[in-house]
Amino acid sequence: MKGFVLDCSVAAAWLFPDEGTPDTEALLDRLKTEEALVPGIWHLEIGNVLVRAERMKRVAKSRVAAYLNLLRRLAIETDPETDERALRETLMLARECGLSTYDAAYLELAMRRGVQLATLDRGLIRAARYVQVETVPKTELQVHERPHD
Repeated sequence: MKGFVLDCSVAAAWLFPDEGTPDTEALLDRLKTEEALVPGIWHLEIGNVLVRAERMKRVAKSRVAAYLNLLRRLAIETDPETDERALRETLMLARECGLSTYDAAYLELAMRRGVQLATLDRGLIRAARYVQVETVPKTELQVHERPHD
């Protein structure tokens, strides 16, 4: 049960059908036999996605509880080490790859656990390729020597 690191962008695609693709659905199916790993920031990011969707009238407040219940039932494990690594490994990775520390937390977790990073974020995909972390779903994104160049 190796698993993968789950970025908020993929989880959001599960919640909003117009954002989902066969590739993001395949990642959801993997949770039947694997576990998704998330840094602690993931919960705040999911909350922010839902609050923004409410404000934009994209989702009714009454649906938010159902979305949260769906996410709670999935095999998602919160990494206990994210906080203690935030101002060391994660900060240095953010500097090196031109990422926010929020995004670098996902990348650091994937590197540390030796698993794929599930993301739709182009900057995070570039950074992952730079540090040789495999991303899913696969994209045709062109990568330069350094992600922030």
